[in-house]
Amino acid sequence: MPNVVVLGTQWGDEGKGKVVDLLSPAFDVVARYQGGHNAGHTVFVRGRKIVLHLIPSGVLHPRKLCVIGNGVVFSPRAFWEEAEALRELGIAVKPSNVVISANAHLILPYHLLLDRASEERLGEKKIGTTCRGIGPAYEDKAGRRGIRVADLLDPDGLREKIEDNLREKNPELERCGLPPLDSRAVFEEFARYGERLRPHIADASRLLHDRMRRGQSVLFESAQGVLLDLDHGTYPFVTSSNPTAGGAATGLGIAPRWISAVLGVTKVYTTRVGSGPFPTEIKDARAAILLERGKEYGATTGRPRRCGWFDAVAVSYACRLNGIDRLAFTKPDVLDGLDEIPVCVGYAYKGTSVRDFPVETRVLERVAPRYKIFPGWKSPLAGVTDYARFPQRFKDYLRALEDLVEARACIVSTGVERRQTALRDAKLRRVADPQKIRSGLRSRG
Repeated sequence: MPNVVVLGTQWGDEGKGKVVDLLSPAFDVVARYQGGHNAGHTVFVRGRKIVLHLIPSGVLHPRKLCVIGNGVVFSPRAFWEEAEALRELGIAVKPSNVVISANAHLILPYHLLLDRASEERLGEKKIGTTCRGIGPAYEDKAGRRGIRVADLLDPDGLREKIEDNLREKNPELERCGLPPLDSRAVFEEFARYGERLRPHIADASRLLHDRMRRGQSVLFESAQGVLLDLDHGTYPFVTSSNPTAGGAATGLGIAPRWISAVLGVTKVYTTRVGSGPFPTEIKDARAAILLERGKEYGATTGRPRRCGWFDAVAVSYACRLNGIDRLAFTKPDVLDGLDEIPVCVGYAYKGTSVRDFPVETRVLERVAPRYKIFPGWKSPLAGVTDYARFPQRFKDYLRALEDLVEARACIVSTGVERRQTALRDAKLRRVADPQKIRSGLRSRG
């Protein structure tokens, strides 16, 4: 298999976790390149729901190496909580199957406190973050005052950096009405993490380079979605990193030439969590139908997602930005039984047609979506795994989406389980047939 990036083409929550889980058996390594434990990749195995926040979805498969890259902001506490939850399911997290980049930046206790204080201060203008310290950790990284995973292995240096940072952060916390943090307590906590994490820490860039040179294949896993990209998303209502395909190179320390292809994941409708412009957001009772049928609640926070119709302008932009010509479509069964299904085929702004997706917030907030209405289908899609068995109206709908975004559907997910998937690509059927993937949890000892 070539080395493939899997990313979301909307505002996140597209179903990347299932797609990565489905494809993982065909790869040797699964590597996460950005984000933090604010991400929630949900996978269902034999009816059991598993939510992964930091550890790549490949951990559910035997003999797969999972890499957490330097582009990730890393919470040791969240990592060990996740590892313990996996152990209870019979999945051991060991140095032989999970590696953490020494260059990844750490999330420290003051990042969480400042994140929440910032959101409270913004009030109605808040971004809608998960308040898990992600943004402040990236701010310190960009400000050259971050503390990295490698620093956990140098106790004297770690103590000095924590003390230096808290001399700056504690007055800021006090201005927010929060008590100052004790540098000794923070140091002792993170020094303990260093000893536990030591066997997992490695030069992830060198590791990936050497493996790819030996012919091993890598699946690059993103978090969030393209429209939340710090540079190319709906700024400032974005995440603090780069979910776009270019983020895989910088977030893992690999040369761009190693990326063979980019697979986009998109819902056949649209959702968004938190604040920010959302042109196709549904304002009537149909929003509640999609919310409940699609179980559109955040995997990390449990917050209800805002629901809208498929936005071809936005997804086309994501495909162009990332060189996507193959898509995995998810959740078509949520639209079962609707009489009519609108699809946004363009925008109008001040009476003028808008061809491209405007990333200027003030413009995107004011565009008027132009819809084309498609007839719904009456035959249920849930669990259908053969494309030939899809109702013709759904095939017509899917073909229209393909044409609008200029990318072909190679995967159609019709349910949460691995086996509830239709593969349209012959090569995919050979290497990632969900019927052949062992469908049970297994122990790694």
